[in-house]
Amino acid sequence: MLTHADVWRAIDRLAERHGLSTSGLARKAGLDPTTFNKSKRATADGRLRWPSTESIAKVLSATGSSLGELVGLTEGDAQTARPGRRLPLLHLGAVGTDEPFDPSGDPAGPAWDATDFPQLDDPRAFAIEISGDGQLPVYRDGDLLVVTPAATARRGDRVLLRTRAGALVLGSLTRQTATRIDITPFANGAEAQSYEREDVAWIARIRWACQ
Repeated sequence: MLTHADVWRAIDRLAERHGLSTSGLARKAGLDPTTFNKSKRATADGRLRWPSTESIAKVLSATGSSLGELVGLTEGDAQTARPGRRLPLLHLGAVGTDEPFDPSGDPAGPAWDATDFPQLDDPRAFAIEISGDGQLPVYRDGDLLVVTPAATARRGDRVLLRTRAGALVLGSLTRQTATRIDITPFANGAEAQSYEREDVAWIARIRWACQ
């Protein structure tokens, strides 16, 4: 059972994970900047206040996080529960003629840099840095996305898709069947794309966005 302290601890850690103050997290979610202030967590007479389900839903949507991930942040000590890792980092704007992935979809070649990231348990995880304004309005230039191939991608998840022709597509997974995968790209005004399974090299879930 989650306690009042557990829930607020998770919100604090979610803000920290995304490089934000609790006020910054609230603003990012379209909420009043004081929504998550410590002064709002109890009344003057000591009655406990809980964050609303609506505010939690908005925060999860704004950060690309799942409810399960938020619950995971209630457990143990945020700094020691899972040690940080150094992830391969690909700058999308710096991808040249060298192939950045091996046949299994793992990072390969000289295009990769590295970044440190805490609390991650997917050994195949890697990071993508957004370059330019091609992913607006969802992601901005300089945003860092952490991609976890081991996580199952489901309808509505934000994903990175790689075609066998070598294209990388960032978008929302709208539908997948035994024969097709449908993606709605993030780029403003982009139309939904449908890919034959045989034309897709792999698809991986975007687990975190550091904005």
